[in-house]
Amino acid sequence: MRRFYGSSSHPPKLSPAGNLKEKVVLVSGGSRGIGLSIAKKAAQDGAYIVLIAKTVDGPGNIYEAADEIRDMGGRVLPLKVDIRDENKLRDAVDEVVSTYGGLDIVINNAAVMTIGKVLDLSVDQYDLMNTVNTRGTFLLSKYAAPFLGGAKNPHILNIAPPINLDPKWFQDHCGYTISKYGMSMCVLGMSEEFKELGIAVNALWPKTLIATAATLELLGKNQSLSKSRHEEIMAEAAHIILTNSSKSITGQFFLDEDVLKSVGQNDFSKFKVSQSVKEQDLMLNMFVDRREK
Repeated sequence: MRRFYGSSSHPPKLSPAGNLKEKVVLVSGGSRGIGLSIAKKAAQDGAYIVLIAKTVDGPGNIYEAADEIRDMGGRVLPLKVDIRDENKLRDAVDEVVSTYGGLDIVINNAAVMTIGKVLDLSVDQYDLMNTVNTRGTFLLSKYAAPFLGGAKNPHILNIAPPINLDPKWFQDHCGYTISKYGMSMCVLGMSEEFKELGIAVNALWPKTLIATAATLELLGKNQSLSKSRHEEIMAEAAHIILTNSSKSITGQFFLDEDVLKSVGQNDFSKFKVSQSVKEQDLMLNMFVDRREK
């Protein structure tokens, strides 16, 4: 696979993580998993966190997530928003700006994953994935961009994969791949369009499987997550990207491990779910080729 790093075949050099103090950080799908982990990392810096999600009941709901951030001393605004609802999404962005006086960072994390071949996937399942993943990313970025343009170091970060056109990433889950690559194509287009606004638009993707509810659903409840990493590796990588200059990195597709390596971090053992599993035996994530290991 040809890895894509914008106009270069090699990842850009990143500086060690800075600080997000008093930055306004909006995270879609931020009630659990990778989104919540990124939000917590930013909150530790003193950022103002905004969580938007539609889950308000049961495990992983947005209010429990907000309480977790408050318990660690963070400042957070939870907003119940279905990212498929254009008007409510636009109103949410307006509320954020009205509450905090601006917007600095958007994390497009909200996503739906249904693994199924074309003949097995229902039209409703296909529509849901593309409405949440691609359209949701497009809309949130669209309505946030005018406000991000007034920020000092504005970033949009999509949790989306590098585009890999090997047919093996389409044959068993064409619908899901289309929806995630839609998020990736938003990076390609918006990074160029928003350059004049000074907004960096990048993608971040886990190199290995991450131990989340979505991963467990993918593997099956009888499978082990021992060959996965914890989501904190994504949070640390996102933190590095978001504290770098928006003018120096845009249109890039990063893997979490590569980001940490670029700033001199080479020991990833603390992120492993099982310390007995060797690094080389961790399961690679979707859209990542074995030879990149």
